[in-house]
Amino acid sequence: ARHAGPRPARTRVGSRTSARLRVCAPACSAPLRRARRAAMAANMYRVGDYVFFENSSSNPYLIRRIEELNKTASGNVEAKVVCFYRRRDISNSLIQLADKHAKELDEEKESPSEPDLSDKQKHQLRHRELFLSRQYESLPATHIRGKCSVALLNETESVLSYLEKEDTFFYSLVYDPTQKTLLADKGEIRVGPRFQADVPDMLQEGEPDERDQSKLEVKMWDPHCPLTNRQIDQFLVVARAVGTFARALDCSSSVRQPSLHMSAAAASRDITLFHAMDTLHRHGYDLSSAISVLVPQGGPVLCRDEMEEWSASEANLFEEALEKYGKDFNDIRQDFLPWKSLTSIIEYYYMWKTTDRYVQQKRLKAAEAESKLKQVYIPTYNKPNPNQISVSNGKMATVNGVAGVANFQPPGLGRACESCFSMQSPQWYSWGPPNMQCRLCVSCWLYWKKYGGLKMPSRAEGEEKMSPSPAPTEPRSRGHGPRQSAYAVPVRNSGSPKSSMKTRQAFLLQATRLTKLARHMCRDLIRLRQAARRPFVPINCAAVKAECKTSLNS
Repeated sequence: ARHAGPRPARTRVGSRTSARLRVCAPACSAPLRRARRAAMAANMYRVGDYVFFENSSSNPYLIRRIEELNKTASGNVEAKVVCFYRRRDISNSLIQLADKHAKELDEEKESPSEPDLSDKQKHQLRHRELFLSRQYESLPATHIRGKCSVALLNETESVLSYLEKEDTFFYSLVYDPTQKTLLADKGEIRVGPRFQADVPDMLQEGEPDERDQSKLEVKMWDPHCPLTNRQIDQFLVVARAVGTFARALDCSSSVRQPSLHMSAAAASRDITLFHAMDTLHRHGYDLSSAISVLVPQGGPVLCRDEMEEWSASEANLFEEALEKYGKDFNDIRQDFLPWKSLTSIIEYYYMWKTTDRYVQQKRLKAAEAESKLKQVYIPTYNKPNPNQISVSNGKMATVNGVAGVANFQPPGLGRACESCFSMQSPQWYSWGPPNMQCRLCVSCWLYWKKYGGLKMPSRAEGEEKMSPSPAPTEPRSRGHGPRQSAYAVPVRNSGSPKSSMKTRQAFLLQATRLTKLARHMCRDLIRLRQAARRPFVPINCAAVKAECKTSLNS
């Protein structure tokens, strides 16, 4: 009874509000549906996509191309992928070979239009370079962490375009992980001034042609010949009949084509027609003379193409090689058919594509492709990374070196980002060997995972370039990035009062009075500031002693 009065008002207001909500619901849900569709499309992975794979929480992503999506017996989805390698994945000698190849390509350009790149741009451009391989592997589809774009290096496009696009990489060389070799990719896009024909000036009337006629093309057929189309067709029929009769007389051909129908089909191939038309052209389109050449004194002329020359075992080897290498005819010849010439293999391939066997194999592959998965949906990976820096109670560490719980300060919390030197970040990630106590901010950590390096070039890289290369017996440091030198010495002081290194016995290096005097007298020769920046480059002590003695004697 107490609430009898206000209830109708509440009901009316409630009904109006619900009506307003019902009216606004379609308008509000349309952008939401579009956002959901966009998220679904971003997380939908198809055959042919270039993707990031994560095989370690601390290492950079793997870059792969999806070739097949297969469902296992347990119900999981596995992706058969093509492997791409980064510069950090190959040896130092191969990196030098790749740099030499890039320099040669740049020198071949007649008009290099590339602007001068800064050190930072050159540093980041190395992170965008990949090396294609012919290696396949199977990885769980749940390890996919996003899409990327990989393209063959285009000489007509500026290299800065790869830096301007997010998650974009390029390649120009093929890496063989078993042989440890680099080869130029044969799928070169022949665009540019190097591939343009030089068109000579048109000859004036009466001007002699001084070109070497032997290097020019040869006329093989005259479309304005005196023969009619009917006469030419009749001559081609005679040539086919002669080819069929020649196969009947040949023992090897009669074994391969035991029936008259098969012999006639083989005689109707292009090789017989080309021989007939060449004969007619050489004899000035004289039918009687050309027919007499088709059947010389020794017997009818037998013309065979690659389809007849190859045996059944060679054809099976070719199909096996084509399944493994695709249209890489050099590898097919090297590994499967070394006794065949490259011209013979290519000619056989295009003739093989006209046979019924090719059509049957194409249908079988289409049926297999229909039975396989064409796409798979992988939700966004949101689990926390084990490298996140957190306090002991599970809360994330705060920024600016201030702990959030009971003045607790994790080791290395006051350090700046190892890449961008920033002191503020909503989240920090441990990076590098644990004894170095290095960390990265959110953006630099994402850059490290995607591109396999740090954003900024480090001084350690410059020192490594200026210093001689290490001996082959010395193990090459392949740590997490360029900021870690070959001697595992941090580039910057951590700023933490507690040292993370193991305690060692203290020692003191005390200079003699003569040494102190030599520092001042031979300042131009020693260059203390430069020597301090390069602690591993030895000082020429003999020159310093000689200079010091000369100054003291004078």
